[in-house]
Amino acid sequence: MKHYKIEAFENLVEAFGSLPSIGKKTAIRLAYHAVMEDGFGAMKLAHALETGVNAIQKCSKCHNMSEDELCAICSDPYRDNTKLCIVQSAKDILTIEESGQFDGVYYVVTEVGDLDEAHLFYAVGGVDEIIFAFPPSIATDTMILYIEDKLKGLEINFTKIAQGVPTGVDLENIDVMSLSRALEARVKI
Repeated sequence: MKHYKIEAFENLVEAFGSLPSIGKKTAIRLAYHAVMEDGFGAMKLAHALETGVNAIQKCSKCHNMSEDELCAICSDPYRDNTKLCIVQSAKDILTIEESGQFDGVYYVVTEVGDLDEAHLFYAVGGVDEIIFAFPPSIATDTMILYIEDKLKGLEINFTKIAQGVPTGVDLENIDVMSLSRALEARVKI
């Protein structure tokens, strides 16, 4: 029996499937919706993707997403340049900014091997406090120690975001590392 196949549709399914957290069934559903139910929406998506890929670059100072050489945060004169939050991804900046709880500036360090020490020293100029906003892991703890070691001669306070038990979650659903850190960082009431 010959297998029925539409090459353009298969290519579209493969493209959707290459995105994070999109499985085969979801990729088929998205591809079908794009070509059979909402061609205009699909063309709008294609245009937005092309524009985004061509227009968005890394900020030359902090490595955040930007349409210009400096991102909107680095070029904002009202940000507190004495507080630097180091994150693993520009996506993390979006999350922190959505919280509205941080008015400082950022620096993105994906992994230790990608760290340009000269650029890091440029980014920490005028900074009094570095806040590490990494998810808990041995790799991120190693990265924190590495960065602290490189900057140890500077008058900078190092802090990291609190970690522990999220609101509304039963203890049985908490991983051991998070529970351990929550116990270590307990506060007096």
